[in-house]
Amino acid sequence: MKSSNPVLTKLGPNDGRRSGNWPGTNQDAGIASGYGSGYGPYGQQSMISARDPERTMTLDDVVTRTLGLVALVVIAAGLSWVFVRSGPIVTLAWIGSTIAGLVLVFVISFRRITNPPLIMLYAALQGILLGLVSRAFEEVYPGIVIQAVVGTLAVFLGMAAAYKFRVLRATPRFRRWVIGVLMGVVGLSLVNLLLSAFGHNLGFVYYGPNEHGGALAIVFSLVAIGVGALTFILDFDQVEQGVRYGLPERFAWYCAFGLIVGLIFLYWQILRLLGYLRN
Repeated sequence: MKSSNPVLTKLGPNDGRRSGNWPGTNQDAGIASGYGSGYGPYGQQSMISARDPERTMTLDDVVTRTLGLVALVVIAAGLSWVFVRSGPIVTLAWIGSTIAGLVLVFVISFRRITNPPLIMLYAALQGILLGLVSRAFEEVYPGIVIQAVVGTLAVFLGMAAAYKFRVLRATPRFRRWVIGVLMGVVGLSLVNLLLSAFGHNLGFVYYGPNEHGGALAIVFSLVAIGVGALTFILDFDQVEQGVRYGLPERFAWYCAFGLIVGLIFLYWQILRLLGYLRN
C-alpha cells in the first residue's frame, strides 16, 4: 500500500532558511497564500516568501526533477521485475522496500527534507516494490500493467488540464474537503493492512492479484482514485505559489517528491481496481 499525496507534500511552518524550512514569516505566508489566512494548501502555515539569496526555483526545475524521479522509479522497477524473480530475496525485497519507503515518506514529509539523495532513494525503493507487485499482477492478468500506467497518466494529465483552465481551484474549502477525505482513506487503509496481517481483512483493500475484491473494495478504490487525483490540484497550486513567490531552487526537489508520491499512489489504486474488475 502506498501513502497518499497530501501528507507527502505537506509544507511546514516558516522558520527560516538555516533550519531548512520554507523561508519567510507568518505575515509573508498570509499574503502569499492568496487568501489572507496565513495558511498554505494543507492547512499548515504557508511556505512563502522572503527572498533567498540563492537562485529561486522555476517550473522547469520542478518538471525536470519530477521526470528524473519518474525515470528512476521506472529503472528500479524494471530491474526488480527482471532480476528479483524467486526465492527468499523476493520476500526480503518486498518487505524491505515497503518498510523503508514508508519510513522515508514520513521523514521527508514531516521534516520537509529537500535532500536529493534521500528523495532519490525513496524513488528507487518504490520502484523496486512497483516492479515486484506489477509483475505479480501481470502474470495473473496479462496487460494490466500497461492499462494501469495509461490510466495513471490520463488522470494526471486530466487534473493538469483542469488546473490550467481553472476548472478546479485550490480554495480553502476544497483543500479541507480533499484532506479530510484523504485522511479517512489513508486511515482505513492502514487499519485494514494491520488487521489483514492477523487474518482479519475488513474488506476495504485486498493486496494480492488473486484475491477477490467485493463491492466494498471496488467502491473504496474508486474513492481513493478520486481523492488521489484531486490532490494533484493542491500540488499544482503549491508549485505555482512557490515559483511566484521565489522559493529557493532546492525546494523544487520537495515539490517533485510530492508529485512522484501522488503518481505512485494513483498507480497502486488503479492497478488494484483493475485487478478487482478482472478477477
